[in-house]
Amino acid sequence: MGSSAISSGEALPLARYRFDIRLIDPIRLPDYAGSLIRGQLGASLRRIACMTGQRRCEGCPLLRTCPYPAIFETPAPASHTLQRFSEVPNPYVVEPPPLGARVVEAGGMLSFGLVLIGRALDQLPLIAYAMQRALESGLGKQRSRASIDDIMLEHSTGQTSIWDHDSRRVLSHDAALTVPSAEDKPSLTLRFATPLRLQHQGRPLDAEELTPRRLITALMRRANLLFDLHANRPGLIEAPSELARLAEGLVDERDLRWRDWTRYSSRQQAEMKLGGVLGTWRLEGNLSPFYSLLWLGQWLHVGKNATMGLGRYTLEAMPDRVQTETEAIS
Repeated sequence: MGSSAISSGEALPLARYRFDIRLIDPIRLPDYAGSLIRGQLGASLRRIACMTGQRRCEGCPLLRTCPYPAIFETPAPASHTLQRFSEVPNPYVVEPPPLGARVVEAGGMLSFGLVLIGRALDQLPLIAYAMQRALESGLGKQRSRASIDDIMLEHSTGQTSIWDHDSRRVLSHDAALTVPSAEDKPSLTLRFATPLRLQHQGRPLDAEELTPRRLITALMRRANLLFDLHANRPGLIEAPSELARLAEGLVDERDLRWRDWTRYSSRQQAEMKLGGVLGTWRLEGNLSPFYSLLWLGQWLHVGKNATMGLGRYTLEAMPDRVQTETEAIS
């Protein structure tokens, strides 16, 4: 297979936004704030969008038209084979502040990212409004109040503000991500900023159990389902079976360590212990077929709990080999 997993030059309906938040009250952030931000944004969005007042979305007559489940609790379409599975990937990813518990004082700034895919892009004004309402009510157990200071759109040359601070509304903008041409690199390194939780039969895998095929398969499945269900783009990844086979020929080197963290589940009314691997994962071999997929994964994340920001990585290419003095002379 000589071509890339995704056609280069293709414009994908996907964007990353950065929310800059100014604190009115001090806030004590947990070790991992992704669950906190996602939970409070989701609760605020549900309060705003829900028209029936039902306690659960399941069985609601407006399930297929309400923006809340379309974003946060996507139902499997009746005609899709995905209905065999327990979860449908939602079209957003919350990218929290860096790992580590800390206090942000009143007047300080707090930033987090939000990736939106497909039709969810059209809901950004509603999402921003829900976020502002959540901030007015207060974040965390301390109910620390805040306000949106800015919303930035990330693009190839930097970032652009799309937030009108005076009217507190999202400005009109184009949101798309163009797939680059495949780069022929001898090795690529995935540097994980948040824990990676790849699972097998419901069990998280440790570093020794990870393989390039498992990584590539998880990325392909996530990308195909997201763009099929949320952007009407079925079959985004070309020849997935062939790519999975080719992935078995890759050589990898893992410098990954396990990290546990806990989050409070409002649905289960209890703290839940989660964990995953952090560090670097280097792939070597014929990487051209996988480059576009690995590149896209920087926005989609990979593995379990991706919507709250787990499985985030940056892709790094090894620099071209520098000539030695002896080689240069000869």
